[in-house]
Amino acid sequence: MDTGKLIFEALNLLGLIHEKTQSPEEKELLLTAADALSFINTTGQQYQFEDYRKDLKTEGPQMVVAAFATREEAETWLEKHSNPPHTASVLIGDDYHTVYYWRETNLRRIPASPALEFYLEELMRDGLPPPVATFNTREEARAWFYNLPERPSQAVIQLGGEPYLAAYHRNIDHLAFHPFSLVDKLKAWREKQQQEQDPEEPGPQS
Repeated sequence: MDTGKLIFEALNLLGLIHEKTQSPEEKELLLTAADALSFINTTGQQYQFEDYRKDLKTEGPQMVVAAFATREEAETWLEKHSNPPHTASVLIGDDYHTVYYWRETNLRRIPASPALEFYLEELMRDGLPPPVATFNTREEARAWFYNLPERPSQAVIQLGGEPYLAAYHRNIDHLAFHPFSLVDKLKAWREKQQQEQDPEEPGPQS
């Protein structure tokens, strides 16, 4: 079933549920869901929505809407953007950041995000996945990946002697390389937070 028909039938279903719902709060939630689907149709984003749903069914870290080589590039993009996204993820040098935009004040921020570290940690829950290929440089890994008959959403590789996750963001045709060593930094951060919350009790006075 094509996306347009799915949206149409979903709107009908939401309408039927809305008629039978008594709670004003639940009615408002149903209307919000219907408005979101109508927004996709009226703004011509059916294909983008279809690609997003496909992406949800594949393995890989969180979707990003843009990728930049440097922070300066990202900040310039955000400053000049006529209608910036809000709470969307972007990559800066393959590191995750979140875009924040408050329309009322035109405040724009792009802080770092730990989303990737948590994702890599989950991948390592049962141990480090075995690499499917080994490379000395990113250029070699990129050439290999783009020459595959079908590009996967992610692949564990050995790069420069270290394990990496090669993540392909199909919506922007960008291949990112994420070192699994980021998980060690996450553990160190947790340990530091724990120490700050539970400082060691002082020893007895002599």
